[in-house]
Amino acid sequence: MWLSPTPAIPVEKFLDSIGANSAISARGEKLDETARLAKYIGIRWFRSGYESMDSIADLLELHQRTGAKFSFGFGSGGTDLKRLLREGRNLAKADALLAFEGPNEPNNWPITYNGATGGRGQTSWRPVAELQRDLYAAVKADPLLKKYPVWSPSEAGAQFDNTGLQFLKIPSGANTTFPAGTQYADFANVHNYVFHPNSPKLIDNKAWNTSDPSPDCPIDGLYGEFGRTWAKHFPGYSENDLQTLPRVTTETGLTIDSQVDEVTHGKLIVDLYLSQFKRGWSYTALYLLRDRVDEGGNQAFGLVRPDYTIRPAGEYLHNLTTILHQESPTGKYGKSLGYSIPNQPKTNHDLLLSRADGSFDLIVWSERFPGQDSIEIDLEKPASSVVVYDPTVGTKPTKEIERAKSLTLTLTDHPVILRVR
Repeated sequence: MWLSPTPAIPVEKFLDSIGANSAISARGEKLDETARLAKYIGIRWFRSGYESMDSIADLLELHQRTGAKFSFGFGSGGTDLKRLLREGRNLAKADALLAFEGPNEPNNWPITYNGATGGRGQTSWRPVAELQRDLYAAVKADPLLKKYPVWSPSEAGAQFDNTGLQFLKIPSGANTTFPAGTQYADFANVHNYVFHPNSPKLIDNKAWNTSDPSPDCPIDGLYGEFGRTWAKHFPGYSENDLQTLPRVTTETGLTIDSQVDEVTHGKLIVDLYLSQFKRGWSYTALYLLRDRVDEGGNQAFGLVRPDYTIRPAGEYLHNLTTILHQESPTGKYGKSLGYSIPNQPKTNHDLLLSRADGSFDLIVWSERFPGQDSIEIDLEKPASSVVVYDPTVGTKPTKEIERAKSLTLTLTDHPVILRVR
């Protein structure tokens, strides 16, 4: 017995979700190399701000070369709202703006606004809330900027006092220090790193659990920021509301260490982008594009090494985005596909994407560390062909099956793509 056909999401939406953190041309990074990597790996957007740059000229240049867009924010400790809006307008005029972002981790980098300092330690978050409220109001009052979304500050779960930053818009009866109706953002913004003191080991479903919007998330995820704040346990959204809350990640990732070699790092990062999108995150920015060379502790996060040689993570992501690439995104996208995965293991996941030529990309992946899943995929109607790709191997097909009605796969710790025609 067949369930309803699975709705498909246009492949461009997934590709557009793939972002990264980069200083672009500052902090020892080179614009030419950033542009080369963006095109090669398939980075569609960058998390940026005015913090480490004198002007946005290099952002505009990068956009012109690659088409990449930018979330634009205050950075760590910044409060210059006028500058943010002014430079945001210039990005918008060039069609290079993706969104505005609130303050970065005020619990680590406090801000001073309206003559008061807050955010870090046992200090009021009122300055953070006032700045975020004013950012939202200013963007929505601007004729050019009002169509762009505003993302919340990161680490709202660290609030020392209940300013209501665990809401996009404070509802009535929330008992916050700011009044009901105060609007802060259009999207919740989270920094959900894969490894965390509460989840320090490499285990099954590591990336999948990182993206979990529920209280079951073992790391610093959506629930701890917008469901019940992790520091003072202020109530926010219900578990049901969190499932559909508009959300983005502006930092996530993992380091290479004794339990994660470069190959495992690469597979987890590909799993992570897929898990994030499947579980409702509109945009995900990996930390980092290239290892930092100007601060300690950040030399093993990147898709590329400090000398710009590409790690397996960068190659796997290049392969994935190349396989999914379309010469033209215009066409007739399929709406749904009838398929089932009987007795699907809990460590196996699937994502259905549609293509402009009417075909589908069914991505299936397992997160077994270690181990493997054997699965059967049954199609409701025979496909004229199913072409199989493995992004850890390359960009060429690994198998092609004609008149396919079902197929059996053995999966371990990374995805395969099935192009169904």
